[in-house]
Amino acid sequence: MERSIVFFDLDGTLLNDEKQLNDSTKEAIAALKKQGHIVAIATGRAPFFFEHIRKELNIDTYVSYNGSYVVLEGEVVFTNPLNAEALQRLTDIALENDHAIVYMDHEDMRANVPDHERVTESITTLNIGMLPSHDPKYYQDRFIYQSLLFCAEGEEKPYESLVSAFDFVRWHPVSVDVLPSGGSKFKGIGKITEKLGIPLERQYAFGDALNDLQMLQGIPNSVAMGNGLQEAKDAAKWVTTSNNEDGIAHGLKLAGLL
Repeated sequence: MERSIVFFDLDGTLLNDEKQLNDSTKEAIAALKKQGHIVAIATGRAPFFFEHIRKELNIDTYVSYNGSYVVLEGEVVFTNPLNAEALQRLTDIALENDHAIVYMDHEDMRANVPDHERVTESITTLNIGMLPSHDPKYYQDRFIYQSLLFCAEGEEKPYESLVSAFDFVRWHPVSVDVLPSGGSKFKGIGKITEKLGIPLERQYAFGDALNDLQMLQGIPNSVAMGNGLQEAKDAAKWVTTSNNEDGIAHGLKLAGLL
């Protein structure tokens, strides 16, 4: 069998609702590797949000920050930081609207306001055991690869026209990812597959949410999780069972990889 590469989203996909790896998922990843395939992660998370998962699965290739920080075999091969002037504008507008922001580089994160309930509410759901400390100037004089804007559904709409350098993708009822305009997991994946010389027909992707749509649409061999949004299911070639019901193992069988 020719070597393929398989990209897995994390939350709602590779991880179950308890933010853990099912035994069937671990066994499926091991089986893929044994066959010689490359297993990679494609997530909106920061690299330091899923280091423990990479270690558990022995994965050293990943797309993080929705395509803005890309690592191949432990080496950074592509970065796309947020525009500094636009980030300042975003900060100013957010403060006027009492919307908190978290700034994230490749090593850490800081919030522009202290102890904000929306920050705690959303980040706690990731079960990463950490919350950002307060540093309103953390975005200055460093590369910020993604920010989180904390606002209710629909409140991000004015930002889309006021800060056109960024895309706003909702991941939680009170939070959206802020990424460079036109950035996506799919573009980050391309930085890896180009270097490896793996053609599109031997690329596979699993996802469930809005930030997976370009990846699921752009990679023909795509699998949406049974628990995923309808938009993800419509974008994918196959729909597997849920992340709690052996969805990874089942999806790999649907795709003919197991």
